[in-house]
Amino acid sequence: MDKRLATRLVHVLLLFVIAFGAIDLRMAWIGWRASREQRSGSVSAQSAALQRSDRLELDTGRAQFLDRRGVYLTGETVLALAAFPSGGMPRGTEAAVAQLASIMNIDKMRLGAWLDGMREADVWRAADGRRAYALTEDQAQKIAKLRLTGIALLPYRNRYPSPDSLNALHAIGYVSQNPERLRSLYGESVRERKLRLTDSIGGAGLEMSLDRWIHGVGRTEAIVVTDAARRPLEGLGLRLQAPDNPHYPLHVRTTIDSAVQSAVQSVVAKHRIAKGAVVVLDARNADVLAMLSLPSYDPTRIGKTGTDEGNHALIAVPPGSVFKTVTLAAALEAGVTTLSERFRCQGHYGRYGLKCWREEGHGVLTLEEAYAESCNVVFAALAERLHPGALQKTADRLGIGRQVGWHADEFLNGGPLRLLQEEQAGTVFKRVEDGKDGGVRTGTGIGQRDVRMTPLQAANLAVTLIHQGKVLAPRIVSELRYADGGLLAELPSQSAPSAYGSIRPQTAAVLRHAMRAVVLEGTAEHTLGDRKWPLAGKSGTAELGDSSALGNDHWFVGYGPAEGEARYAVAVLIENQPTGSRNRAAQLFGEIMDRLLAREEPR
Repeated sequence: MDKRLATRLVHVLLLFVIAFGAIDLRMAWIGWRASREQRSGSVSAQSAALQRSDRLELDTGRAQFLDRRGVYLTGETVLALAAFPSGGMPRGTEAAVAQLASIMNIDKMRLGAWLDGMREADVWRAADGRRAYALTEDQAQKIAKLRLTGIALLPYRNRYPSPDSLNALHAIGYVSQNPERLRSLYGESVRERKLRLTDSIGGAGLEMSLDRWIHGVGRTEAIVVTDAARRPLEGLGLRLQAPDNPHYPLHVRTTIDSAVQSAVQSVVAKHRIAKGAVVVLDARNADVLAMLSLPSYDPTRIGKTGTDEGNHALIAVPPGSVFKTVTLAAALEAGVTTLSERFRCQGHYGRYGLKCWREEGHGVLTLEEAYAESCNVVFAALAERLHPGALQKTADRLGIGRQVGWHADEFLNGGPLRLLQEEQAGTVFKRVEDGKDGGVRTGTGIGQRDVRMTPLQAANLAVTLIHQGKVLAPRIVSELRYADGGLLAELPSQSAPSAYGSIRPQTAAVLRHAMRAVVLEGTAEHTLGDRKWPLAGKSGTAELGDSSALGNDHWFVGYGPAEGEARYAVAVLIENQPTGSRNRAAQLFGEIMDRLLAREEPR
């Protein structure tokens, strides 16, 4: 529904075009106005009457999420058909009910059964059974002419749009009922009856991490006063009860760019990716422009479909050869190799049973060529040369093996805030002492063994190299504003420094050059070498276990353009691919970058 129609609903159709049997429409409107004027406090007589009432929640009062340009990601307002229990009173003539069914293009028997069996006020739901069915303006005008008892046209806010149009679903998260957690977090509000145990609470994503600040100051409800038999009382009509606070609900401005998110979703859908993640960061400041996780899910049906609801962009998994970026940095920082060194790969390392992916070997290689060709033998040798703690510390310097997302120790007097609360830290070694074992170290150096990395960390690794080794904290929310536009809180960009310091700018430059070589003459040459933008990156294929039946995860991490100012850093993860299959992540990376370039070109 467009904004103009939504505005008309609020200012015009909020007259609640309602036909409560013999209740005069004018009286219904006057009754509603009186209720609005007294919504912040009720006289005792009204309070007593409202104890016998039917209530329909139209809006939870929860904050709305917007993208960076002000496009709403939640809070779809629709005009809905609402019905209240009639207390045995006839709804109207059979012809009128049939006409209502015809207007809404639904089965007359189904509509009749819904109305006759009604025990609680509700709205007619869409096919998914969860979201309110959105009436068109034409339907609304026709229904308004019918005289049916206990039927109303009301503006209703669907928290989430349809699954097909959801942007940044996993990042936004979902709300669900969790009485125990609600009582634990908001016990005082429950005792004061500001919250009900049946109220929804943030269960994942930003809905969860920001919950204490965004659950609002109260719901908006439509109320019908009834007698003891639940028959609507003539003359009292339909009333609206809403918080009398112009500052709420809040607006949460995210860094998500809906156009970028949609482009990513389109590419992934084209390739029919079943499981994985894509993260797109603004290379200039590490803002999250898009975050996609698969499989998708319906936030209105949590726990009812058996669907994997985790955010795979924040789950740490084996990175494969992407981790060779860390190994190369550690070797250069430790001085155990130089760019002029030559290596010989004969297809196997000769120790620990480690082999190169190219069975016949790569022959003689420079350090950069070994990275571009992703030679296991060279990187196993480099890892074994390193001090046991070098890989762990270098990974930390690059934002790997720790949480890097935006956080504050104190936020709006509500305690600490970590926006991406579900972000996993990942690992380099399962135990510190494992780094002393040469065999463990060689496997770690090529991104296997116990190495775990999230797609968010991987994309941010590219940003770190672009910024000469300085780790920035990926940010997904920029500000919170009141409903009237006033600023409540700004969340500025921040860095995420390591306790071990940073890598040298010279090392970062070598790594960027090596990532460019991957595209120009290495493993991604045929896939990315002729793209419209000059690109740079690193592919990875992570083995999921000793059995080939477990398959592999495919990675590609990179940035573009690789010449001039970089604009985007992207990580692509495709999980559970057949062993020996071509790495598909580089192809997706290239197509996503093509889409992003099209956005940058003059129109």
